[in-house]
Order: sequence, then C-alpha cells, then structure tokens
Amino acid sequence: MAMFRIGEAAELLGVSTDTVRRWVDAGRLAATRDAHGHRVVDGVDLAAFVRATAAAPEEHAELSSARNRLRGIVTAVVKDTVMAQVDIQAGPFRVVSLMSREAVDDLGLEVGALAVAVIKSTTVVVERPTAAKGRTGT
Repeated sequence: MAMFRIGEAAELLGVSTDTVRRWVDAGRLAATRDAHGHRVVDGVDLAAFVRATAAAPEEHAELSSARNRLRGIVTAVVKDTVMAQVDIQAGPFRVVSLMSREAVDDLGLEVGALAVAVIKSTTVVVERPTAAKGRTGT
C-alpha cells in the first residue's frame, strides 16, 4: 500500500504543503501518522480525493471525445514558412505541439496567450518511479 508524506501529496496535487495540512485538519483528506510521527496519506485516499475535487470539464469539452485537457499559458511560438512549434506550460507540465503555421495564425497563438492542450492518443506510456525516489511504502 502506497503512503505519501504531506510534502509528496502536495507535489502530486500541485499545491503547497500548508494547503494539504489544512485539508487534513479540516477533515477533507484523511491522514494517519507513520512510525516516526509524520502525517501520511494513503494512496487510495489520495486518488479518491483527486477524483472528487477534479475540475469540471471546460465549456464545450463535451463536444470532443478527448478527455485529456491541459489548460495553460503559451510560453514559446517558433514559426517557419509552413510549420510551427508551440510550447504550453500547464501547471508543472510542458506540452509541445507541432502544427501548421496557418493553424497558429488562425488561433492567434502567441506568447502569453491562454491555451488548452487537448491530447488524444492511442498510446499512453505509464511508468513508476524507482522505490528510492519520492514515495514510501510499496
């Protein structure tokens, strides 16, 4: 059973450790104490919390079969005569998209613009970190 310290849970949720502590103190997120007295969150409880607090789909999201939507800010646009590369920072994630220059121009994509990266893929690679990095328990 995977157990996450408060700092690890905060990193996974993209919030501060103080925020996670407040959620635990308010009873919104269950936590126990480990053998050293540190508060830890069970991985199953953390997953349930994430599902329950997930943001509602954006307007018009139901018009697409793609469910992986990352809202972020455009941090770079590199265009040539035919193609373009657009970098979006969505929280801690950098998403890079290659598209036609015409699409970039039509969408008005420029550094500082709000954008949503919609990802539809038939292949998703799932990895697990090594036991020595970033988690307690098995």
